[in-house]
Amino acid sequence: MVGDDDDDPTAVRSLALSPEDAANAYAYTRENPGEAVLRVTPPFHGRMRARLHVYRRDDTELTGAVHVSPAAVIEADVVEGYPTLETELEGADVAETERFRKRHAEAVDAWRTRARNAIVETVALETDEGPHLVEIKQLG
Repeated sequence: MVGDDDDDPTAVRSLALSPEDAANAYAYTRENPGEAVLRVTPPFHGRMRARLHVYRRDDTELTGAVHVSPAAVIEADVVEGYPTLETELEGADVAETERFRKRHAEAVDAWRTRARNAIVETVALETDEGPHLVEIKQLG
C-alpha cells in the first residue's frame, strides 16, 4: 500500500543516472526550445532512477516529481566550457556559417564526451524542507 511517506523526496539516499542522459539533457536545453532535466518520480524510496525528461510546462506540482538540473550533476568547469554557436556566427557569410555550424556540432560532441566523464558524486534535491543531499550512482 502506498503511504504519504512515498511522496517525500527526502526518503531518497541515492540517484542512479546515465551520464549520457545528463550530457544530452544539458545540450538539449542549450540548443532547443523547452527544457530537459533529470526527473525522479514518486513513489520515493532510498534508491531512485533519474531519467531524461523534456518539457515545455513544468508539471511537478501535479505529479510530485523532482527535477534535477543536468548542470547540477556535471562538474561546473565542464558546464562553463559548453561551446556556443552564436559568438562564432556573428558577421559570418553563408559559406562561413555552414563551416561554423559543422565545427560547432563537432565541439558539442566533444563536450558531451567530457561531460559524461565529469559527473559529480552528490547533488541536492530541492524539497519543501529545503535542499536534500543525495549520492549519485552512475549507470553504464
